[in-house]
Amino acid sequence: MINRVVLVGRLTKDPELRYTPSGAAVATFTLAVNRTYTNQQGDREADFINCVIWRRPAENVANFLKKGSLAGVEGRIQTRNYEGQDGKRVYVTEVQADSVQFLEPKSGGGGGGQYGSAPQQQGGGYGGQQNQDFPFGQQQQNQQRSNNNSGYSKMNDDPFADNGQPIDISDDDLPF
Repeated sequence: MINRVVLVGRLTKDPELRYTPSGAAVATFTLAVNRTYTNQQGDREADFINCVIWRRPAENVANFLKKGSLAGVEGRIQTRNYEGQDGKRVYVTEVQADSVQFLEPKSGGGGGGQYGSAPQQQGGGYGGQQNQDFPFGQQQQNQQRSNNNSGYSKMNDDPFADNGQPIDISDDDLPF
């Protein structure tokens, strides 16, 4: 069986962060996802999808996403039910997020709050250290890669760097 969902949308309000009695963080938020078509009046409609994320990623979502933030969510759809105050059974369908990608730098549009790119690494954690525009992002990884190459000779530099010379490649060197 397959139960996977991938969404890209904007938060309708700031995420709510709570903690379970055992101390696990849980963040809930609603994502407004535009439909691909317009209605008869020419307006684009949206679906409002409730999302839940747990533990350290939940704290990151609460710290860096705000109302209007553009986010990508990957997870699974889950239903649950409980007895309401009036005694009737209440059914809830929501996305249990495995990862949330912050799709705008904090200086971008949207909610205007602090948020950034958060590529998820193996094992469910978030990598990198905070920097100005992307608290958990590609800039740190690129900097680490360039630092790792600092001990190599110039032969390992980018062969396609613009040095003003034409690149001479014979057809025998091409892999196709």
